[in-house]
Amino acid sequence: MKRILPHCILIGVLPLFISCSSLTTSAEEYYAIGMSYFEMGRYEEAERWLNRALSRNRTMSASEYNLGRIAYGTGRYTEALRKFNAILKKDPENVMAMKAAAYTQVKMGNVEEAQRLYDRVLELEPESADNGLNYATILYAMDKPEEAEDVLQTYSYAILDDKDALLLLARVQKAQKKPEAIDSYDMWLSKNNDPQVQYEYTIALEDGGFYARALEAARKTLSELSADTDTLKRSTIRFVIARLILVSDPENTEGITELREAIRAGFADQDAIDALVKDSRLSKALQDEARRTIDTAKTGSSSSTSSSTESDSGTADSGTGSSETSATEGTS
Repeated sequence: MKRILPHCILIGVLPLFISCSSLTTSAEEYYAIGMSYFEMGRYEEAERWLNRALSRNRTMSASEYNLGRIAYGTGRYTEALRKFNAILKKDPENVMAMKAAAYTQVKMGNVEEAQRLYDRVLELEPESADNGLNYATILYAMDKPEEAEDVLQTYSYAILDDKDALLLLARVQKAQKKPEAIDSYDMWLSKNNDPQVQYEYTIALEDGGFYARALEAARKTLSELSADTDTLKRSTIRFVIARLILVSDPENTEGITELREAIRAGFADQDAIDALVKDSRLSKALQDEARRTIDTAKTGSSSSTSSSTESDSGTADSGTGSSETSATEGTS
């Protein structure tokens, strides 16, 4: 006797989440399909299925929340905020939606509204270290490092075990020019490696007057940064090395050499350059030498670029002339 398979198994095109007992898909099944696509990073399909779940059950906050996450992840912040606010309208104490709305407000530049939302989050979950870290991050983005540090210190028991919290602590301390920033950066770098953080550590050491350690850290940063990034350039590090040598060891000619190379490599922060040539820690003679070095290096870079352009142009003209002569000779 042939074994007859259930009808639902024969319909292979239907999603696996559809029940064999019924061809009517529930909101929960649509949601499960949508989240499967979400986890695979297939956001268009995820949105389609989550919207179906939402249409079947308008009170299904999970679908709305994840649609907001997709909108946030794809840069549609206004749409994301609308989704999160819709949840909060129905459920004013939904902490997940509140946190998501706060981060969306940060992306949209509404940091004060983000702070208001996180104040409420911490009221609802005062013991959450993660919430404290997120709140401190928002305060730091609002240029409120002192308040950010106060929040972080409330959760000091969790900082040493959380590299993100420790780095944020170092940064808010550095923003206040606190010497404690050095120890915080040192602890972070003892277990992690990042040229950007190493550079920040260099500046913290320089601010604290630890020039020898700062110089060592700057040279290490330069050796580890193989190419410029969006936030850090090799020319910037060389300028800092030059400044450290000129200030701490004015007799060392390497300072002028590094300054020349930094300018030739493209360092163009005029405020930093002006501050260096007017630095009262440098003698008048060294200030003048630094100014001449900078002017000469700038002129040299400009001349080099100009010569290269003229050379390229001359080559092109020469090539065109040869072509024309050849064509004329051919005609003759």
